[in-house]
Amino acid sequence: MSTEEETRQLWRSCDVVCFDVDSTVCTDEAIDEFAKFLGHGEKVAELTKNAMTGIVSYRVALQQRLNLMRPTRDQLQEFIQVHPPSLTPGIKELISLLQSKKVAVYLVSGGFKEILQPLAHMLNVPNENVFANKLLFDEQGVYVGFDESEPTSESGGKPRVIEQLRERLSCATIVMVGDGATDLETFPNHADAFIGFGGNQIRAKVKNESKWFVTDFQEMIKELGQAVRCGTL
Repeated sequence: MSTEEETRQLWRSCDVVCFDVDSTVCTDEAIDEFAKFLGHGEKVAELTKNAMTGIVSYRVALQQRLNLMRPTRDQLQEFIQVHPPSLTPGIKELISLLQSKKVAVYLVSGGFKEILQPLAHMLNVPNENVFANKLLFDEQGVYVGFDESEPTSESGGKPRVIEQLRERLSCATIVMVGDGATDLETFPNHADAFIGFGGNQIRAKVKNESKWFVTDFQEMIKELGQAVRCGTL
């Protein structure tokens, strides 16, 4: 699909929606907030920016950030307790509306599963619908790396998640929603449509290459409302 109107039509009739999390579902970048908590905020934020704009590969940026942070298991659990998810306005309403229409919702993130689990629970998204990275610790809780088998740990990972879902769900129409370069990679060869989101961060590449770019989830909610009135959902 090559136009905004065609993207809107797919949005109104899709079977599956995959949401990026950091700066899309949530207002912040969790890895940056975790880095601040650990005292490495400024440098890690710069590396995150490089990853989101496509300057370096996502896996390289992930390795660089985690090598700086080197969190322990206890620090991760403490961060989760003191830093609850900061939802983007309208996202809970949007996901609830999609779920009421029997649209399957997935969270596809370069962040960490441990941090995403409370968020998924808050949004009524099953844990099996969460694709994200996993931190690895030794028996003493010392950081030893991350699970490189997770598709979201590298550039091109989100397209691979889309392909896994397509195989699992057969003929489903899949829409990806996100703010970053790794989200944009899913279209046009994997997702049926991509919607760029700039409500928290506007990234020039995503804005320029998205067929439909929104800065407020209310616009997407309104579009679903039109679908209801037209009887297409």
